[in-house]
Amino acid sequence: MMKHLRGSILLLTAAVIWGTAFVAQSEGMNYVGPFTYNAVRTLLGGIVMIPVILGMQHHERRTGTEQVEVSRKATVQGGLFCGLALFAASSLQQIGMTETTAGKAGFVTAIYVVLVPIFSVLMHRKLPRKIWICIAAAMTGFYFICIREGFSVSYGDLMTLGSAFFFAMHILCVDHFCRKNADGKTLVCIQFLTAGLLMAISMIIFEHPVLTNILAAKDAILYAGIMSCGVAYTFQFSGQRETPPTLATLLMSLEAVFAAISGCFFLNEQLSARELFGCMLVLGAVIAAQLMTTRQQIQTEGKECT
Repeated sequence: MMKHLRGSILLLTAAVIWGTAFVAQSEGMNYVGPFTYNAVRTLLGGIVMIPVILGMQHHERRTGTEQVEVSRKATVQGGLFCGLALFAASSLQQIGMTETTAGKAGFVTAIYVVLVPIFSVLMHRKLPRKIWICIAAAMTGFYFICIREGFSVSYGDLMTLGSAFFFAMHILCVDHFCRKNADGKTLVCIQFLTAGLLMAISMIIFEHPVLTNILAAKDAILYAGIMSCGVAYTFQFSGQRETPPTLATLLMSLEAVFAAISGCFFLNEQLSARELFGCMLVLGAVIAAQLMTTRQQIQTEGKECT
């Protein structure tokens, strides 16, 4: 019980950090392009993890608490695959935020939580009818948030929706490799270095980064690099090791709420009545999709993750 409580606290903290990071992402776009912003903050996140890993490994050796069951193969493979998924998800999200608000981006991104059970169908798992209702509700909410008159959707909203797809893939990837006893700290570091390298290549190809602009965005980049990348993703991996996937995605879905609150508080963003109704539908569908899991399913997931 205490193990699951600790995991839940870690995931909730990660959701708070990610939600407030939407403000930093929005502010950073005032100075640099999306690939430049992501490349610098993601590589920073990976670099920050290196002394943390070395320090913790030294502490484990000194105290005799080394993780004897860690799989190096799963750690490296997990870092590479999670890095690819993170590169695609973060890139689409950051591009989308050039033309949408932090609050809307948070709620649209939250659709990844509803996409997770859809992907489970591809893994030959039966999807309850109630989950399909939640999926329909979430997509209806997306319509009210993003679709304009004449059934048009903005480029930014469409890119953010695409990022939700890859964030769902990222969650499933993390869950897969945590079951294979990958070392969480090292996997997160490899993940960031992989994604950051791909973002840096994209930055060179598609953008023309200027050092003065990067320095002007340093506050947003430092927060996103250290807190959103280095801290929050480490919390995610550690939390998912100790929390059933269903409960984990429920907690991480609260990122959307914190994004909306942060957008209103720090950026003076406002949602129309139509958009607010859509946000309520998305959040309600996300939460209901997780709570509708039966006790037996939760117990099964919990055993698989321990």
